[in-house]
Amino acid sequence: MNFIKVDSYEKLSNMAADIIANVVKENKNAVLGLATGSSPLGTYARLIEKYNAGELDFSGVTSVNLDEYVGLDGDNDQSYRYFMNKNLFKHINIDINKTSVPNGCAKDLNKEGEAYDKMIEELGGIDIQLLGIGLDGHIGFNEPDEFFTKETHLVDLDESTIEANSRFFASKDEVPKQAITMGMYSIMQAKKVLLIANGKSKREIVEKAFFGPITPYVPASILQLHKDVTVIYSEN
Repeated sequence: MNFIKVDSYEKLSNMAADIIANVVKENKNAVLGLATGSSPLGTYARLIEKYNAGELDFSGVTSVNLDEYVGLDGDNDQSYRYFMNKNLFKHINIDINKTSVPNGCAKDLNKEGEAYDKMIEELGGIDIQLLGIGLDGHIGFNEPDEFFTKETHLVDLDESTIEANSRFFASKDEVPKQAITMGMYSIMQAKKVLLIANGKSKREIVEKAFFGPITPYVPASILQLHKDVTVIYSEN
């Protein structure tokens, strides 16, 4: 594990964007695993800057996102499809038909999960998976549990996750209570994993995840077993 502590969110974002950019430069057909939330916003902004400067070409890139709220379609401004379109996809030359986000409105969410895993497998897996980390240690929406869930699956969101995400909604009551999330298998099979975390509030969970025991009660701790993981952390 490569653990890097920096002194600002700007440095974190620049470093994360450089790592992802290098993957795209080395493989024009790279499969990028992408994340949502506040943590990757700076990273996406830096990638857009690199694209506008002519440093990056995303025309051959495929992307797969970690998760989506159940019941929100891509036109809902709180959906993760909407987030990705707004904060990255519409600003670069990626083929929108080669960007995938789990369908939280699928009639059969179990079949949606199976299809998502099959798609990732047929793509040859993920070249680099970008992750954030929740205050309870979740990655994607893999919440603390008695075991690690392998496949893309439906999950009931923890109260702490609902509380943390309520800042994006008009009220806590509007936060969806379920999500569909990529499971641990696809994440752990990624050739590279890049996890970013910022803010003093993340210090305790980062220490538990990467310097404590491996346990499904701290889902991110499984990344200690990955062969190529980089963690970038800033308290500011």
